[in-house]
Amino acid sequence: MDTLSYKTISANKATADKQWVLVDAEGQTLGRMASKVAKILRGKYKPSFTPHADCGDNVVIINAEKINLTGNKWTDKSYIRHTGYPGGQRSLTASELFEKDPAKLVEKSVKGMLPKNKLGSALFRNLKVYVGTEHGQEAQKPTTINLNDLM
Repeated sequence: MDTLSYKTISANKATADKQWVLVDAEGQTLGRMASKVAKILRGKYKPSFTPHADCGDNVVIINAEKINLTGNKWTDKSYIRHTGYPGGQRSLTASELFEKDPAKLVEKSVKGMLPKNKLGSALFRNLKVYVGTEHGQEAQKPTTINLNDLM
């Protein structure tokens, strides 16, 4: 019997099959879209998934200004940060952050669903979010996918 057929294949940076994927955020719910995008960035939809390696795809999100939030999240959801000085806690509601930069709202939700370590930082660099339909990754020829088809 061939023992090589029992070897577990572990993907690494050199052997990872990285693709470019285009996601249209129009009409998508923010959290549901972000969790699926985080899985794509992580590579969990691939049979060669390896937890400790960057084997996920590069994701381009367009139409970030057309996302939906359910319930009262536009007013109740707050994003808190601290300047580092005493009394320096600042907060923005989802609607205020959306008015400033809709792409930042999508980026924050996806980043929160990635690992909180060096791998998560490396995976976040594979995400590009754009307001509108124009994006700077035409040269990579990203394939358009429908997030509703993914589990």
